[in-house]
Amino acid sequence: MYPEIPASASLNSGGVQVLMHAFGGEGRTIMDAQARDNDWPLRSIYLYLTPECNLACRHCWVAPRFKNVRTAEQYIPLPLISSIVRQALPLGLASIKLTGGEPLLHPGIQEILALAREHGLEVNVETNGTLVTPEFARSLAESERRFVSVSLDGADASTHEWVRGVPGSFDRACDGIRLLAEADLRPQVIMSLFRQNVGQIASLVALAEEMGAGSVKFNIVQPTARGVRVHEEGEALSIGELIAIARQIEGSLAKETSIPLHVSIPPAFRPLGSLFGARGAGCGRCTIRNILGVLGDGSYALCGIGETIPAMVFGHAARDRLETVWRKHPVIAEVREGIPERLKGICEACAMKGVCLGSCLAQNYSRSRDLWAPYWFCEQADEEGLFPPTRRIGSVSN
Repeated sequence: MYPEIPASASLNSGGVQVLMHAFGGEGRTIMDAQARDNDWPLRSIYLYLTPECNLACRHCWVAPRFKNVRTAEQYIPLPLISSIVRQALPLGLASIKLTGGEPLLHPGIQEILALAREHGLEVNVETNGTLVTPEFARSLAESERRFVSVSLDGADASTHEWVRGVPGSFDRACDGIRLLAEADLRPQVIMSLFRQNVGQIASLVALAEEMGAGSVKFNIVQPTARGVRVHEEGEALSIGELIAIARQIEGSLAKETSIPLHVSIPPAFRPLGSLFGARGAGCGRCTIRNILGVLGDGSYALCGIGETIPAMVFGHAARDRLETVWRKHPVIAEVREGIPERLKGICEACAMKGVCLGSCLAQNYSRSRDLWAPYWFCEQADEEGLFPPTRRIGSVSN
């Protein structure tokens, strides 16, 4: 059992000076933000359960270590997870996300699900599906509030395994989806879009529907970590292609299927009906002001970006009190104070910035070492004349 961390435990200041420089070098608004810290409850903990993965995905923005195993060698210990949850509950905790690496590599995954049920927490699982068992599916189904997504990047083995890097992973992922569907979980299928698989969008939707999926989400490949090479070598789609594909998916293709379809392009490029309509998927905004990440080594971080950028690490769960990190860490306080007003470039001029919040501050910082830099997709679209003029502040209609 991890001991209670005293209130006097100090913050880990590593990376703070680097990030304060990125914020403009001024700390005058930090105390003001801290004075209002009760306005921002900690609603969700993102548990990156292990820095290891049993697949070698060519685009992963977290870039976990590849391990051809069924059980991780490095992972967050169960007592530490329990301690984190206990500390987070008084701060407003309502949900946990189990991700990684591959979360099902954690040897205590069933106990983590039981812990969530004990405290009435919503559980969100992101998995590659290859390690799903009937026992895991039944256990997750016992949670009153749960959501699970499975990555599937092609309608056939050769395409999916070109992305995921491991032979046999397609069949095992499909088996996992079916097991989850049999447990009445209706998993979301997530397809990352490449030039290699874009021709299989419709067939993948049909396959997902046939296997019992509840929805399909299409992700764009981020130019971060392994995704940098994907973009450099022309495997990623252009901004114009992605905008056109999103219109096709959320327009004509959505009418041909019984399950919701969603494309993860910024809200500025999506019709309001796809955001708020009867079958809309919502804004897909990052709830950056109400979440905290815990990395596979037990470190607190903004999110999984801390795996590759140490400056995004805020302390360690075995050493630092969670409440102190959440209430007092200067970077967290500055984010609350600055978003969305301090966003730069096209994000500053966007009428949707109060909804989008810069799309992903972690991605923005990864590319530029500036949290307030514009999101790469929107910046490139603006440079190419593709940013919707009606979504600029001051336009006649939004």
